[in-house]
Amino acid sequence: MNVPNILTSLRIILVPILVLVFYLPFEWRYLASASIFFVAAVTDWFDGYLARRWNQTTAFGAFFDPVADKIMVATALCLLIEEFGAFWMTVPSMIIIGREIVISALREWMAELGKRTSVAVNRIGKLKTAAQMMAITLLLLTPAPLAGIIGYVGLALLYASSVLTLWSMYVYIRAAWPDLSPFSKD
Repeated sequence: MNVPNILTSLRIILVPILVLVFYLPFEWRYLASASIFFVAAVTDWFDGYLARRWNQTTAFGAFFDPVADKIMVATALCLLIEEFGAFWMTVPSMIIIGREIVISALREWMAELGKRTSVAVNRIGKLKTAAQMMAITLLLLTPAPLAGIIGYVGLALLYASSVLTLWSMYVYIRAAWPDLSPFSKD
């Protein structure tokens, strides 16, 4: 166990804590939930940075880092869908969750073909992640119904991240298309 793996593990541990805190019957739950998610988002950046900088990449980290991210994001988005109970929250959230499932499956399949690097994380994916993490943090701060500058900025960032989500998915699928196409050489 090294520091990057501890940070990844912390992110996984924070998921049920986020859910528990979100459902507490107190007004401070919004600030606490947003703070928990923010800590998770920061650990997401730090664990990868430290693993590369300190040359501490491991199989555990390579597998669990993206799993921890997807579980945390999907859980937070589901909490927000329930909190707001609105079409305008559900659509971008489902785009983000659906893309994560598709790209995870694509990366696994490309890895089996020995071509995982063709669908490696790119700048669009990193920008999408940053917008998504900021959006979710801001929206967790905002009780329903949506109001105030923080809520509207969070919603705008959620829509921006869903557009970036579709764009990055297109880039990944286009890169993998020669292997996905029914006309490719087997």
